[in-house]
Amino acid sequence: MKFLIQILFFIMGLILFSFGISVAIKVQYLGIHPWDVLNLTLHKKIGLSIGSWNIIVGLFLVSITLFLDRKYVHIGTFLNAILVGILVDFFVFLDLTPHYSSDFINVLILLCAITLMGFGGGMYSAAGIGAGPRDGFMLSISEKLGLSIRIIRIAVETIVLIIGLLLGGSVFIFTFIYTLIQSPIFQFSFLLCSKGLKRMTLHLEQSKNAKSA
Repeated sequence: MKFLIQILFFIMGLILFSFGISVAIKVQYLGIHPWDVLNLTLHKKIGLSIGSWNIIVGLFLVSITLFLDRKYVHIGTFLNAILVGILVDFFVFLDLTPHYSSDFINVLILLCAITLMGFGGGMYSAAGIGAGPRDGFMLSISEKLGLSIRIIRIAVETIVLIIGLLLGGSVFIFTFIYTLIQSPIFQFSFLLCSKGLKRMTLHLEQSKNAKSA
């Protein structure tokens, strides 16, 4: 039963995270996350869907992480790499977010998207089924080089952004402040969902013991 709850948290987190990405893409002129800049640019330059590039890049990072440190790769890592891409394409296809000409409203929409990504990321991470392909990649590099995760994250995302720019991608102010906004939301969500998961698990164990008594 505990595993089923973990799966529920994991899937719900992926859905929120993926929906956040699809919403951000709708107002991309304000700036999107460096990884999404890369995926969107590859989509425009080469073809294939944005979600497909999310999967391709994710699996590429997983393969590197497997070589560097296998402990950061679990079943959830592969599920994350594949399901996020599929869900992003699905939500982009549904086109659920209305189009607005007002910059103010679009900024609010983007902030909502960043919040969804941060909360969703914390939720699926709290499930404990496996780090995402990008997180596992950065954790493995951090451990190998003996540098802080924060430094590695900044360095990796800067390199990804430069690659996206060299390929013709566009960025704006929110591209540079994504991490500043998303990281504290991720941390809050991770702690909240971790506590919720433990509480639900404990309640199930107590109910099970009471029935068997």
